[in-house]
Amino acid sequence: MVDIAPQPHAVQVPPPLIAAVRSLYELLDGAVAVISGRPIAQIDNFLLPLRLPVAGVHGAERRGADGTLVLLHAEPLDLVEHAARALAARHPGLIVETKRGSLALHYRQAPELADECLLAMQAAVDQSPGVTLLHGKMVLEAKPGGASKGRAIQEFLAEPPFSGRTPVFIGDDVTDEAGFFTVQRLGGVGIKVGEGDTAAWRRLPDPAALRRELEAAVAARLTRTA
Repeated sequence: MVDIAPQPHAVQVPPPLIAAVRSLYELLDGAVAVISGRPIAQIDNFLLPLRLPVAGVHGAERRGADGTLVLLHAEPLDLVEHAARALAARHPGLIVETKRGSLALHYRQAPELADECLLAMQAAVDQSPGVTLLHGKMVLEAKPGGASKGRAIQEFLAEPPFSGRTPVFIGDDVTDEAGFFTVQRLGGVGIKVGEGDTAAWRRLPDPAALRRELEAAVAARLTRTA
């Protein structure tokens, strides 16, 4: 929904987008959820004053529409953190981000270090049982092996107000591919934002195009119900 920021915490959500999401949430009787690699607390802060159903840290934490919070078991990440921080100490352009149950190494400010980051993180993950390495947009993230955006989508669809609906999942990252596979297997639609190979059946060129589509969808729905 928003453009990538130089720092993980520097994301800015424009007020018109928050207004459009709020309207969509109301029009769909609450059947709107955010599924992200970010922690839930961070997502809530970005979307203030909204408090939506949300899956954070790639599904490692999930808050249902009824407010129930479910946390997956988190394995120790000591080896991963040691490797990531040792690398970041040698290369100031790298950013280490710790979350509940996961650790991310961002190299968006030093893309030339992608291969070195991958080797170090993969070696540490290989020695950490129950942990998998996720390749994202200029980031490598060690997370619980059972967490995925596809699993989070399935869990939402088993609960009201999502149960019985046709799912639509929108994402812009490699980490969203599991979500696209899941919704399309269940008869829904995946929408990829931006470039890159994807399993999604639809594509939008950039976040600005997505924001326009959301606003148009809300306007059309309001017109039909007027």
